[in-house]
Amino acid sequence: MQKQAIATRKEEPSGKAHDANVDLIAVVVAMTEHGPGALTVGRADALPSGPFELSHRSLQFGLRAWVEHQTGHQLGYIEQLYTFADRDRIGEQRQQRVISISYLALTRAEHAVGSSKRAWRSWYDYFPWEDHRSGVPSIIPGILQPRLLAWADDAGHDVERRERRQRAGIAFGFDGRDWNEELVLQRYELLYEAALVEEAVRGSELSASPPIPGTPMIADHRRILATGIARLRSKIKYRPVVFELMPPVFTLLQLQRTVEALSGRLLHKPNFRRLIEQQDLVEETGETTSDTVGRPAKLFRFRHAVLDERVVAGTKLPLSRA
Repeated sequence: MQKQAIATRKEEPSGKAHDANVDLIAVVVAMTEHGPGALTVGRADALPSGPFELSHRSLQFGLRAWVEHQTGHQLGYIEQLYTFADRDRIGEQRQQRVISISYLALTRAEHAVGSSKRAWRSWYDYFPWEDHRSGVPSIIPGILQPRLLAWADDAGHDVERRERRQRAGIAFGFDGRDWNEELVLQRYELLYEAALVEEAVRGSELSASPPIPGTPMIADHRRILATGIARLRSKIKYRPVVFELMPPVFTLLQLQRTVEALSGRLLHKPNFRRLIEQQDLVEETGETTSDTVGRPAKLFRFRHAVLDERVVAGTKLPLSRA
């Protein structure tokens, strides 16, 4: 693979020009036996990535090439996420500006060719406060709330203290507020600003307290992963992208469990099934499976129209508030 990266010229206010390298970064998501997993490389602390090169005919082509080269995995569904260019978030002293263009890719874990260079890691390893399927995670009241409130109280004046407390309350559901599963990036950014994650204090003396639990990643990759999770949690409410993560045939319970794992929330079973059936997203195969407790369960598949068009409206999640 050609190693000549694309660089753009950027003029500083002084008139001096600096190169800006373009990196392509992939948030590749699949359902694994441990729940929603992100495809990682290295010591499971990096997302697949590489520079945009002269040999790449497009950004997506370049991204697909790097992911396959680094992990042996061919991508299916893919969409652009966000472009990051924050100089102070890279964690390294560089002479060139790095522009990171991120993408979200949905796939199935079994599609990957065996490779010792890649691993599927549960995204809850990186964000342990995001899984609410068994109730509020103990890390929130036990660790995050007191440390975030202490950070808020350290603000220089009353207005800033109130603003910090309000942001923390909205993001993490303090003081009886509802938990919003889509605010993944806002929560991580707040923890970064409060210097509670390792990436924020890496190589500095900003915090005497140890970082909170949660596996760190290189550079700004955990921030990019948070962006991908937030996008997917939002998108499954109005587009049927979940079928990209499902096997060809499945039970309705398997479909519900997948959506619950992605959203980190429990769903209301009768409402979920009613909405799935009303919107004509699935059809019966005429077969059943005995791999369930109790009587055999019907097997379903996504309707061909859904698979072909991929533009029909999805279903809103009937979240359980119990």
